[in-house]
Parts: sequence; structure tokens; C-alpha cells
Amino acid sequence: MTEAVNLNGVKVMVIDDSNTIRRSAEIFLVQAGCQVVLAEDGFDALAKIADHHPEIIFCDIMMPRLDGYQTCALIKKNPRLGVTPVIMLSSKDGLFDRARGRMVGSDEYLTKPFTKDSLLKAVAAHVPQRVS
Repeated sequence: MTEAVNLNGVKVMVIDDSNTIRRSAEIFLVQAGCQVVLAEDGFDALAKIADHHPEIIFCDIMMPRLDGYQTCALIKKNPRLGVTPVIMLSSKDGLFDRARGRMVGSDEYLTKPFTKDSLLKAVAAHVPQRVS
């Protein structure tokens, strides 16, 4: 049993072109008290990041128009956003994919399908702890 971590009010962005993945991530995160911003691709995400200032971003790799690697690289190159943790989401779990994620600055790599536990652990690991 993992100890309860206070994730209330943590602003999380989930970027994925799959409605199913976005919705399941949203349900898990909202149940834990997070505020969730959803984006369906990299362009959508980049437009929303400036308005919402997420504290952590989950980013799918395989997306149309702007893939996850490009999206992560753009986020990390932005002086205001560069410190925001970006966690790659992918159904591919190869060494090459993980290495490529690291090269563009991702902070962690989660394999899909993810569990509620793995998602919340990733948020807890990368967002400064709040005192309840």
C-alpha cells in the first residue's frame, strides 16, 4: 500500500490523440484531486499551456501533426516552461523510444496502458509535495 500523497489542486495536462486515454487519465487524476487540462495533440497542447500553466505534463508519443517528441522538445526549449516535468506516454516500450524521450528532455516514460497507481506515482514523484 502506497502512502497517501496530497495531489489536491495539482494542475496536470494530458496530451493524447486517443479520447479513451485522455478520459481514463482524467478520471484517475480527478479522483486524486488534480485539476486536469486535456489536449488532443501537440498544437492543441501548446495553445493551452500558456493559459493553464500545468505543473506536470503527460504527453503521448504517437500523435498526428506534432508528435510527442516534437511537443516535448518545444516545451523544454521554452524558458518559462522548461522546468515543467514532461512524462512521455507510449505503447512502445523499447530502449530506443526511451532514449529518444530523454534526448528531447522528458523526465519519465510511462507505458500504456498505464494504471491509476503508476499515473499518480508519476505525478507525486515530479510535483513538489504539498503539506495537507
